[in-house]
Amino acid sequence: MKTLRVATYNVHRCRGIDGRVKPERIAAVLKEVDADVIALQEVVNVSDGEPHEHQAAFLASELGLNWQLGENRRFRGGAYGNVILSRHAMRRVENYDLSVKGYERRGCLHIDVDLEAGQVLHIFNVHLGTDYMERRHQGRRLIGAEILLNRRLNGPRLMLGDFNEWAPGLTTKLLKSHLQSVDIRKHLKRTRTYPGLVPLLHLDHIYHDEELELRKLTLHRTRKALVASDHLPLVADFKLQPRTAATRAVRKVPAGSS
Repeated sequence: MKTLRVATYNVHRCRGIDGRVKPERIAAVLKEVDADVIALQEVVNVSDGEPHEHQAAFLASELGLNWQLGENRRFRGGAYGNVILSRHAMRRVENYDLSVKGYERRGCLHIDVDLEAGQVLHIFNVHLGTDYMERRHQGRRLIGAEILLNRRLNGPRLMLGDFNEWAPGLTTKLLKSHLQSVDIRKHLKRTRTYPGLVPLLHLDHIYHDEELELRKLTLHRTRKALVASDHLPLVADFKLQPRTAATRAVRKVPAGSS
């Protein structure tokens, strides 16, 4: 198949570093990126609201893409959470609650998209917590039998989003034991991507099965993107490779997973 371009982007409720809420600015950045699949975090969606309130529907309409939202909590009378935009038809939509008691509600949105020749791609859009112990619980949940190691998954898996894991922790270790991790140092010649203007941390990550061969990785750092949100889009081009005997094997669920 042709190259599949994916992107992860925390849009910060479409509020730019100038304090203005402008979904149209985020849409302009995403048009520059021109990705086939886009994982967005911190999206507000108030049904029948103005564009700045009904952000998921507005962005999908502006880009001509399909969309699904995974609500993590309510925000000003609407849904707030993760969104996946896709050029490809979507099926099987699930939103997993990753919340830990005492912390902000978090989630993982899972959709399947149909690629060429009937190939299914399993996409997981993640936004984890900012606390170290919180993320340890969330990492264990992500690699459990309900999410990443679900026996019903029969195609390549792609997990991306804002992991808030600025230093390698348990979540990083667990995900790397099951998926390949995109190394920004190798492709971007840098170790930090956030905030966009003066990068201090590496929060946005992409993990993928070996069937997805990474061809190119970019950090979309244009003048528009530097203002539109405090994050920048992390963009990856993949080529889907034929499945091997190893990747066709049943994925084992570790003891204690749930």
